[in-house]
This record gives sequence, structure tokens and C-alpha cells, in this order.
Amino acid sequence: MQDATAVRGSQRPTGTITFLFTDIEGSTERWERDRAAMQVALRRHDAILRAAIESADGFVFKTIGDAFCAVFERAPAGVAAALHAQRELAAEDFSAVDGIRVRMALHTGIADERDDDYYGPTVNRVARLLSIGHGGQVLLSRATADLAKAALPDGVTLRDMGLHRLKDLVEAELVHQLCADDLRSEFPALRSLDSHPHNLPQQATSFVGRETELAEVAALVREHRIVTLAGTGGVGKTRLSLQVASEELERFRDGVWFVAFAPAQDGGLVPARIAAALGLHESPTVPMIETVLGYLKTRALLLVFDNCEHLVGEAAEAAARIVESCPNVKILATSREPLRVPGEQVYRMPSLPLPEAVALFADRARAADARFSLTDANAGVVGEICRRLDGIALAIELAAARVRALSLNVLQQKLDERFRVLTGGSRTALPRQQTLRALIDWSYDLLGEAERAFFARLSVFAGGFTLELATAVCAGGSIDELEVMDLLASLVEKSLVQTETLDDGETRYHLLESMRDYAREKLAQFGEAESLARAHAIAFADLAARLDDSWDTTPDKEWGLQAEPEIENWRAALRWAFGENGDASIGRQLAASLRPVWFRMAPSEGRQWIRKSLEDGEAEVPKKVLAQLRLGEAHLSMLAMEYGAACSAANEATALFSEIYDEHG
Repeated sequence: MQDATAVRGSQRPTGTITFLFTDIEGSTERWERDRAAMQVALRRHDAILRAAIESADGFVFKTIGDAFCAVFERAPAGVAAALHAQRELAAEDFSAVDGIRVRMALHTGIADERDDDYYGPTVNRVARLLSIGHGGQVLLSRATADLAKAALPDGVTLRDMGLHRLKDLVEAELVHQLCADDLRSEFPALRSLDSHPHNLPQQATSFVGRETELAEVAALVREHRIVTLAGTGGVGKTRLSLQVASEELERFRDGVWFVAFAPAQDGGLVPARIAAALGLHESPTVPMIETVLGYLKTRALLLVFDNCEHLVGEAAEAAARIVESCPNVKILATSREPLRVPGEQVYRMPSLPLPEAVALFADRARAADARFSLTDANAGVVGEICRRLDGIALAIELAAARVRALSLNVLQQKLDERFRVLTGGSRTALPRQQTLRALIDWSYDLLGEAERAFFARLSVFAGGFTLELATAVCAGGSIDELEVMDLLASLVEKSLVQTETLDDGETRYHLLESMRDYAREKLAQFGEAESLARAHAIAFADLAARLDDSWDTTPDKEWGLQAEPEIENWRAALRWAFGENGDASIGRQLAASLRPVWFRMAPSEGRQWIRKSLEDGEAEVPKKVLAQLRLGEAHLSMLAMEYGAACSAANEATALFSEIYDEHG
């Protein structure tokens, strides 16, 4: 019953249209119980659905088993068809198969047409909406509800079900339920992502294509303990892993947990990042990996290890220990190379096939410029652009972002010029790696001088940054402070900088790892690497000092929202300060000011940095900084239950604060 059939006709709706998707809840069980009776029931079901859709001038463009996919020119017509169908189904005698309960979903938007079918985010969205409903329930997206509510018949209302995150991981959908006096109106809670424990990050863009890969990787995750998506940078490993995780969420009693390794530079912090994703706190007496294993031993969940390649050894060790010790935990990893641990199943991520690459380009181009549309006239050029980009998702997205400024023909010519430059490159390099570098080169060349300099300077940040910090670190020389906001907005628009919104509503920025690597090379070419590292360390030492001063007077949650996102930047600043070309005086001040950060987030690491600060002897350290370091040492020793060391350090700190007349200290 999985063969798809399309109904061809001359009245196929186009433009902004309304989709109605339906399927039968629990149909598999009914088929297994009484196949003959189910065949009779399904024929009646099909007749009712088709009649209801056609009576409202709808168009059935596909049926898959017991599922109907229909489209309407107007939202009220789609709602009328759903209402008519549910009433007819409720009146029919399906007792021979213990009832037929059909769930339905409606969503309105623009979709691409190809080969008598519809594609794109609008189609994906209505399918995701259908998946959270129950048999007998009709769900409407916000777009459809807004268009249909004024035309509802008497006795029919829309119930606001609130915001729900769907499995496409983009922004939450305001869901409405169609209610009528003569139909069932009470159902269990919707099966949205909100009903399951997870920390999957919301995505700014929709998931396009990859249906084959999605099914194949999901099947591997069901069958094996550890699966690694391996492939070149920018091919879409992270986005596919997130989509698989959201699709499989219901299968894991204790949820799905995303662990981002990209910001980490120290392999020793791998267990700490896993613990942070799980919400675990460091124990002063137990190694972090043991804390993680102890928590996971009785859990049934999926861990997503993202961007393992630069920490592959440590990530592999953690994965192997988890799989060995925690029987109901599975791991889905992304990396440019396999982890090479026992039992690992490696899935090589292919480039996007041309139809999916074109669909991705069209979706992202439409987001960049609402006037863009894929037509018979421009499809050939778009296809050639995607072909020359080897189907690499990141490269396609970067190219699509340029349609606002460049025609498709000019865009194609620009790519041609860059590919000729790489023709004589190393034969040992992967072609896709060459292609991605070619596109980044090309995208970089389109920037103005100030944009290029600013983009390179942003590479000094680890784990993201705010506008305030970008101004503090990157302004100077040829870039005025007042220019920073405009330059940052320009780079965001050109897809060179990514954004996210934190829980406190603040916008945070970051570079993709491939972009950051490229920008670091440019920063070195500008001869600004050392000066920017110093500016970065000073800015984050100042931030740490402000947070230290406000720790006693700021609510814990508010203080944590300011401090937690910056831990990787502080680590980067400390590594530079105590490095060969760094400034240990900045490092000492920073390590001292981070006392509350170490206490809350990483006490063992904090003690290591404090010891590092005192390696050259106390004579090199100003008394105020030394007092702060001793206070931090006392605080962290107490946390580790080393009370003798804590008392000794506290006495030294007290004496130093008294000597410099620091009453608060």
C-alpha cells in the first residue's frame, strides 16, 4: 500500500495555495488484524475523502497508502473539505475494523511544482503538522487559520492550541484545531517536540530534501549503537543529524541531547561538554567522564556528537566508554572523518542530488529576495550553478544569498572565474574541499575592504560573540566603532555570520567553523593576529571583572545568562595570555576575575589556571591580583573539600586585602 499515484488534471492550483494532508491513525494494526475488512473500509474511506475534496474544488495530487495529499486555491475551501470529510467519516459504519480515525492538517504557502508533484518547505511543514495530531483531529497552521477564520460556518470554531515546535526544527508554529458541535473535540496532547525531553536547537531555515539520507540514517540509528555521518565541511552533516534526531525523538524515553564540540579547542573538555548538554554539574572528587557514565547508565537516550573532527581522539574515547557502559544509550556523530570505535557504522554524506540542490537554492534565494521564483526560464542556470558547486549545501546557501545583488547569469560567471583559478590545484585535495574554498574566496572577494577586515577580525572569537564585544574587540584602525553594527549586519545578510537568539532575548553571532578557519588565515595575512588576540583578551578580562563585581548583587539566572555563553572565549583568551607571544599579566587578572565562573561551571579547570598564574612566582603578580587569585584558590579548594588548603589560601588573601586597604576583599 505504499505505491504513490498522482491525479493529473488541468486545474492544478499554483502560487500561494492551501495544502490538506490526511492519514488513518493506527491503520497498520487494522491491516494485520483483518485485511479483507480493511480493504472494504479503505475503499469507502477513499471515496469519502475524494468526494469531500472535489466538492470544495480541491485537487488530489498524490495518495500514498491511506494518506491523501490535496491542494486548494483558497484556505476556506480546504477547511470546508476537511470538515465535510470528518462528518462523513463519523457517520459511516466502520465497526468491522474497529473504527476509522483520520487525522488532518492544513497549511498555506508557496510551493514548487515538478513532475506532477509539489515540493518545498510549505509541503514539508504541513506533513510535520499532520504528524503531531490524532485520529479525528483537524489541525491548522497560523497562516491557514488567519485566512479561513472569517469564513467559518455557524457552529464551527478554531481553538488556539498554542505554539508548538514541529520536527522541521524551524520556528514554533501557532497551531489551531478545527472544532464543530457534531464532531469530537477533545484529544490527547499534541505530539510536538515540546512533549519530549531534548535540547535540539531551533534552526533559522527549513530542512530541504535529503529524504533518502534521512530514512537511511534513521534506520542505522535504530539498528546500531553508534552511527557517524562523515563528509566534507559544508555538506550538511549537522543539519541532517538534527533532523534525524527530531524524527527519532519519540523512540527514546529519556530524550535526545545535542552536544556541540565545534567551540571546544581542548580535547580534555569533551566530557565537560557532554555533561553541560545533559545538565550535569562537575563533582570535585569524581572525574567528569565518570559523572557522565553514572548518569547515563540507567537512561535510554540519543546523544548527538556534532563536529568531532578536531577532537576526534577524545570524542572517540568518550563514545567508546559510553557505548560500553550504558546499554540503552545511542550516539549519532558528525565528523569529517570516522571516530573508528568498535561497532561504529559510518554513513558517508553524499552531495545533494541536482533536484534537491535546486530546491535548496530556490528556498534560500526566496528568503534572501522575496521577488525570486524558480521558473522554466531560469531553472537551467540555477541547475548549472548547483552542479558547479558540487551539491554542497553550505556553498549553495552562500550563492543563493547573492541573488539580491547579482543576476543569476552574473552569479554563474563569477563562479566560473573562481573555478578556473583552482584548476591547477593539488590533485590530492578533495574536489569538494576545493570547491568550498573557491566559493568562500569568491564570497570574500565580493566584500568591501572594511567588510573583509572586519570578517577576518571576527575569527578571534571562540563560541560566538555579541555586538558589544564585537565592537570592543574589532573596532580600531580602519574600522570605526559606529561602523561595527552595519558591518555585522552586512555579513549576516551575506551568510558569512550566523545568528541565534538567547533565552534573555539577546542576539548572539558566530562564524561557521569553515568560515572561521578561512577568516583566521586572512587575519594572519593582514598581520593583525597578535593585536586582535590581545584586544580579545583585554575585552574578556574586562567582562570577567564586571561579572565578578556583580556576582553578589545579580540573580543567579540573570548572571548565568551573561556568563555561560562566554566560557570558550575566556578559555581562548587564557590560552593566548599564557602562550609564547601572550601577556601573562592579562592572564592573571582574567584567571582571578573568573572566580565565580570557575565556581559555577568548571572548578577543576579554574584551579589549573590559578596555578598557571602563579608559576612564575608571586613577585611578578600585583598584590591586588594576587589577593584575588588566593581568594579564588580558597573558594575552589573549599569546593573540593580540601579545607586545609582553603583555610591557608583564605588567610593569605585576607592579609593581602588588608595590606592594600581593600575592605570588600
